Amino acid sequence: MAQTIDLRPSAIAGQWYPDDPERLAQSVDAYIDSAGLPELPGDLLAVMTPHAGHRYSGPVAGHAFSAVRQAARAGHEPDLVVVISPMHYPAHGQVLTSAHQGYSTPLGGVLIDQDALQALGAYLQVELGVGLTTVRRDPEHSLEIELPFLQRSLTHDFSLMPVMVRDPSPRVARGLGRALSNVLGGYNALMVASTDLSHFYPQETARVLDGEILSRVEALDPVGVLQAEEEGKGFACGRGALAAVMWAAQEMGADMVRILNYATSGDITGDYSQVVGYAAAAIFRGAQIN
Repeated sequence: MAQTIDLRPSAIAGQWYPDDPERLAQSVDAYIDSAGLPELPGDLLAVMTPHAGHRYSGPVAGHAFSAVRQAARAGHEPDLVVVISPMHYPAHGQVLTSAHQGYSTPLGGVLIDQDALQALGAYLQVELGVGLTTVRRDPEHSLEIELPFLQRSLTHDFSLMPVMVRDPSPRVARGLGRALSNVLGGYNALMVASTDLSHFYPQETARVLDGEILSRVEALDPVGVLQAEEEGKGFACGRGALAAVMWAAQEMGADMVRILNYATSGDITGDYSQVVGYAAAAIFRGAQIN
């Protein structure tokens, strides 16, 4: 008898994105195809991408995953993808992961690399004094929302390392970044930082706040990203996840960040009174700067 794989069931299919596989594939492909990015300037280490419902942030996310697809077609096919997101819901622990063997989406299952996850937990124990906290059947949308984009931008088999950050403090983000860089040195890996930007400000205010965050991202300044919220100059719900990815990328030799796209929910709905900001960015190593 074949062994059943323990997959985390989708918590958001049919709400945050289509639950019909054909419709989902077509819509995600359209977001990626419409991005029209120029040639990538170096080796892609990581992308930053939003995590609202596909209807709202899909056009921006398509730019991040267009970069992923372009890198894969150029021969840089990751065997391990680390998706680092916030944990929006009450939960114990500082850094969390799934207790399941994989994630289920309408496009199929994505299996978790248990060896890589175990190694990350061990490094976190050294860095933070506590390892990964596992959760089952969590409702977190900000990690799952990225998986259909990965399933359509990567045509080869890949495994997943799911990471959810509950504590976005500098100590935890820096420790997670160091742990990630130590683990990923043994893999052909891609990191995906899942975050939205400012929430529910008027459009013009949001653009100022989001522009400040993006200038710090472009400067590859994880400390600045975290400080922006304390200073009231910019906001990102996934700031801990984003800073951790930036620290890991620095350890792995990152030398350039390119902002790929920016928009707000108002650009989709036409309501500019209270918007949410979305951005896509890519982090490179060995960049050829023209």
